[in-house]
Amino acid sequence: MSRRKKSTSHIERAVTRLAALKSIDTKMDLGNGLDVPKYEAAIKDLQTKLGNYNTTLSLVDEQLNQVQASEKLLKDLSERMLAGVASKFGKDSDEYEKAGGKKKSERKRPVRKKKAG
Repeated sequence: MSRRKKSTSHIERAVTRLAALKSIDTKMDLGNGLDVPKYEAAIKDLQTKLGNYNTTLSLVDEQLNQVQASEKLLKDLSERMLAGVASKFGKDSDEYEKAGGKKKSERKRPVRKKKAG
């Protein structure tokens, strides 16, 4: 499952407001650092950072898929290695136990409950 990408309605509102401000004056300066070019730069900055963030999420998703595929391959290979040791030395051998298996003679058998009646 891929990670949810981030979006924000602030950009849409800001772009609409920027268009309205530009219709009044393309280089409007309201003082105290409030001007149209600075506002436009802030909008573009957020759009760029949001795009980079979403791209990074996609790359993380891709890497996670690669890790999961490698885990599956390693799990299968581990099972096959243990099965190979079992076929060569037997499931009741010390070698099988060293390889991570449980000796057949040491396995606990399930106790079946008798039905009442």
